[in-house]
Amino acid sequence: MTLYFYFARKFLFFFIALSGVFAALLLLFDLVEHLRGFDASEVGFIGIFQLMLLNMPQEFYQILPLIMILSSLALFLNLSRSSELVVARASGRSALTSLMSPIVVALLIGMIGVTTFNPIVAATAKRYDDLSASIKRGGSNALTFSREGIWLRQGGETGQTVIFAVGANHDATTLRQATFVTYDGSGPVRRIEADQAQLQLGSWQLKDAKIWPLERGSNAESLAEVKADFTLPTSLTAEQIRDGFGKPRTVSVWELPRLISQLEEAGFSARRHKMWLHMEMAQPIFLIAMVMVSAAFTMRHTRMGRTGVASLLATMSGFGLYYIRNFAQILGENGQIPIELAAWTPPIASVFLAMGLLLHMEDG
Repeated sequence: MTLYFYFARKFLFFFIALSGVFAALLLLFDLVEHLRGFDASEVGFIGIFQLMLLNMPQEFYQILPLIMILSSLALFLNLSRSSELVVARASGRSALTSLMSPIVVALLIGMIGVTTFNPIVAATAKRYDDLSASIKRGGSNALTFSREGIWLRQGGETGQTVIFAVGANHDATTLRQATFVTYDGSGPVRRIEADQAQLQLGSWQLKDAKIWPLERGSNAESLAEVKADFTLPTSLTAEQIRDGFGKPRTVSVWELPRLISQLEEAGFSARRHKMWLHMEMAQPIFLIAMVMVSAAFTMRHTRMGRTGVASLLATMSGFGLYYIRNFAQILGENGQIPIELAAWTPPIASVFLAMGLLLHMEDG
């Protein structure tokens, strides 16, 4: 057991060290990007720094598989140079047995990441999106849904517009029996009711609309206009409305099942959220695959040569599996393959592929 704890401790040390290095690099890159994307004289350095800190957890969470494979490379190359792997094999332990400690550590890191770090990432990502949208557009967009209908809010330089609709299509780009109320700094200034509102590029196209100007001291009904077609400018896009359902990454895994149920009850598609939930549940297995792929190429003595080539092959294999996983995620979100197949097949197949490589390297 002492040897297993020794391997686990070294692997955890490399993981923590590389995590610190990548966290520092992410902060540096985020500083450059936010200075380019926001007016520092308007937002202020404190505001830029706040945006950086809010964005860093989600950026770090995305590169967790990369950190895992680099930590595995550092561990096995270090053990090979010191001949500790040779001693472990001479004592009767196979390569798979020596690999158990890093696998257990990777599994624990994956489980802690999904159960504990994921809610932190979701909270900071949501706060970051709201804050950046408020800075860029002078007001954030929001969507709330219930069995009675849906509520939308769009922000702009002229004020806020609150939208209520009795019904909508699956992505809320076509509204039925819609009401638009526009507000400025002093209160409501206009109300519009339409039988149908369809979102186009930069505008809502209203059918059979009645428009009331809500000016103080005037009779709104007497000034009302009825138009068969009316165009209402908007800064909303279909993507922003879909994100208003709750970007999957901004919702904790503990809250996702409830949100999925609410979306389906309201008649909207929850496929993206289901896909993200299964991807998060499969994350620990994928991290194990990253460790095993790295071990398959580097668990040999450095005197055999071609260490650089082996390290490059391990890294490229990890990147390849990562992009295959992302490609499967896209297919699952688009409904081209079942969600469970898209989420679980790449990690499980990666584990079996790495195991096959390990057995080939071990026994020939």
